[in-house]
Amino acid sequence: MKWFKRLWWTAVLFAIGLAAVVFTTWEPDRQLGALVARWGADPSTFLEMDGMQVHVRDTGPRDDPHPLVLLHGMSSSLHTYEGWQQSLQTERRVISVDLPGFGLTGPSPQGDYRIDAYTRFVLRLLDALQLKQVVLVGNALGGEVAWQTAVLAPDRVERLVLIDSDGYQPSVLSMPIAFQVASSRWLRWVSERILPKSLVAASVRSVFGDPKRATPDKIDRYFELALRVGNRRALFQRMDQAQFGSNAALIRRVQQPTLVLWGDKDEMISPDQGQLFCRDIADCTLVMLPGLGHLPQEEDPRATLLPLREFLARPGRRPADQPS
Repeated sequence: MKWFKRLWWTAVLFAIGLAAVVFTTWEPDRQLGALVARWGADPSTFLEMDGMQVHVRDTGPRDDPHPLVLLHGMSSSLHTYEGWQQSLQTERRVISVDLPGFGLTGPSPQGDYRIDAYTRFVLRLLDALQLKQVVLVGNALGGEVAWQTAVLAPDRVERLVLIDSDGYQPSVLSMPIAFQVASSRWLRWVSERILPKSLVAASVRSVFGDPKRATPDKIDRYFELALRVGNRRALFQRMDQAQFGSNAALIRRVQQPTLVLWGDKDEMISPDQGQLFCRDIADCTLVMLPGLGHLPQEEDPRATLLPLREFLARPGRRPADQPS
């Protein structure tokens, strides 16, 4: 019976410890109104689509024939492109969006976070904004959504920019601790109710080449938007539905001129995968970004804008080169 008592007391102590963790790190969902007041100020707008109020920032000249559409990565938001948008909007139309499941847009009513659901969402967004053809830009998850959209609807994408993009079988060097928690199903009940800010801070710092650039305001933003009603559950659903690398063979079908940007200190997806994209895409330019991590456009907007502007200044494809 001693072993039974020992087991019983172990279970009791574990339950007490778990209760203490939940009690001290309990974080209720944040209601949308307060979040919009802080993170959805002008030029933010909300577009009704698919049963969601989609958070969009649409700035710059309306006569731009090929607006830039910027897609963020998992657990991020359109704010990751603020530096780019503020700089480019004087010369180009720039549209950033919170993808379903993230940021102020929040969860999809259908709970579908597969890549093909995201590509359909992007095409409906282009239709809603009456955009015939765009420069599609994506980071991480947004990168895979971008290149798969370019394959699915080549006539809608004039050129492509992939930033530390998903696409191949993962060669993960280290996963942010918040994603490790999200991928552990046995922690779901607890992790839907708690979110230590220290965990978010550690995760954000880990995806920057220089952790000092993960400033308190950036950490606040990632923390608060993660708590938007429904976003924690949406992240878990996305992790469950992800099939990393399952469509890598399609990358060879990308026809558009493509710029691949990659932080050489990316510890989430190996920089070697940038070379794979330019192996498989016929018209491809790879730029490695020294000292930057998984979110180079957010970590150093100025340095990353240089190769982007050079790429955008190149002549477009001739009509005969356009996909039929």
